[in-house]
Amino acid sequence: MSEVNKAGGDAQVQKKKNGEDIESNIGIGYDDNDDTTSSLGYKNDILQLEHMDPVLNAKMHLVNNAIDEIGFTRYQWKLFVLNGFGYAVDSLILLIQSIVAGQAALEFSPSYPNGLTIAVYVGMLVGALFWGLTADIIGRKFAFNVSLVICSVFAIVAGASPSWEVLGLFVCLSAFGAGGNLVLDTAVFLEYLPSKRQWMLTLMAAWWGVGQLIAGFFAWAFIPNFSCEDSSVNPSAAPCTRSNNQGWRYVWYASGSLVLVMSILRITVIQLKETPKFLVGEGKDAECVETLQFIATTYNRPCSLTLQLMQDCGTINSDAARQGKSKWGLGEVSTHLKGLYATKRIGISTSLIWLSWTLIGLAYPLYNVFLPTYLASRGAAFGQPSPYTTWRNYTLVNFSGIWGPVLAGWLCETRLGRKYTMVLGAVVTMAFFFAYTQVRTAVQNVAFSCIVNFCLNIYYGTLYAYTPEVLPSAHRGTGNGIAIGWNRVMGILSAVIATVADTSTAVPVYICAALYILMAFVAFLFPFEPRGKRSS
Repeated sequence: MSEVNKAGGDAQVQKKKNGEDIESNIGIGYDDNDDTTSSLGYKNDILQLEHMDPVLNAKMHLVNNAIDEIGFTRYQWKLFVLNGFGYAVDSLILLIQSIVAGQAALEFSPSYPNGLTIAVYVGMLVGALFWGLTADIIGRKFAFNVSLVICSVFAIVAGASPSWEVLGLFVCLSAFGAGGNLVLDTAVFLEYLPSKRQWMLTLMAAWWGVGQLIAGFFAWAFIPNFSCEDSSVNPSAAPCTRSNNQGWRYVWYASGSLVLVMSILRITVIQLKETPKFLVGEGKDAECVETLQFIATTYNRPCSLTLQLMQDCGTINSDAARQGKSKWGLGEVSTHLKGLYATKRIGISTSLIWLSWTLIGLAYPLYNVFLPTYLASRGAAFGQPSPYTTWRNYTLVNFSGIWGPVLAGWLCETRLGRKYTMVLGAVVTMAFFFAYTQVRTAVQNVAFSCIVNFCLNIYYGTLYAYTPEVLPSAHRGTGNGIAIGWNRVMGILSAVIATVADTSTAVPVYICAALYILMAFVAFLFPFEPRGKRSS
């Protein structure tokens, strides 16, 4: 008998000795004749045929069975809401930076007006990489509890900045804390989520739109009422100083305080235990079983998983695979990178995911940078809207973005699955991007902005969920962090392009639309379809 069959076979024998038939009891909700069932008896596990470590596969299968057996509890509801804060904070910090940049520039007269954009994306980039690697090296719990606290402290301090350069520094540091949340929140939620509810990972992206909406409300409340006037618009306006331009500072104070409350709630309400799948990858079977049994006991749910069942599978090869003596050494990082290319299919999947994040990271911000000037050069006349109208329209656009992931969460459980939901979202977004170039009135502008934001978030929300679903658990933080890191690199590039390029030409608009076609094609090529299967 092969090592693979022996490891899985022993576990199956033990289950039969104990009179347990976990797979038949958990009610996964998918076809029992699914063609992904292997000789080990694995059913519906996405990476079950990618035998990097057969013992780890066997243990992950048992953990998936246990999570499905426990089912969806109030603990997962808490995670959905409080992890959703991470999505909201990421979009909140990005948009707050763009909202306040204009007013702060009037006060500080910077030589590089796009400096804050670069600062926030640099912070997000470093945060995604740092917290992603940290999540795979020392666990999800530490980064989950600390990252939002760091973000909140520096967001509050940013409001007291005495200069443009100091503001950029604090914005960068705040973004560093926020930047890891898209890595952590999806991983933590997924690793506690029953397979029948994995569609909720896509739905959780709706919190991104909530963050945008909150940013719009803060701007609506403070910017019109506590800001100086632009002398280029009103030549008789008084000089812009700190005393007559407190609005953008109030926005930072309010945003940072809200994030601080969110971070306290995450620590006190959830009291997160380390995720079972991370513990399995670290060889801590006893802690994994203890965590799952604790949840089952707390919420009065069954859980058949025992330490003996886990130990009967054998010992995983994580220690042997570690190339460095220290967990913080380059050898550990190399191990996680190699794990993302452990097999040909996993390697192709990893590369295509990173490419998708790179493309969307360039297309969307570049489109937003070039479109206003392009429309003005083509005769679009929106007039000079009042502050009320400006922020009302901003709120409508952000509100529409909430519902894209809601629709995507439903679509990804239909025959379209995750892959074709992304294809559909990218193609429809591309179509409306082209149509947007014909906008000529203020009403058309608001309507198309809402539609584009809705359609874009169908693609974006599904990609957010798909990425951690198909990555190996032991390397999920690293793979997810690098993916989002590429997205941030492109955000930096878009700010540089906006500074040096001609923004009146139509070429960038068509390039962005072409990028969405490419995104749809890449999604079509993804080798894994998570619908009806369980993540590792």
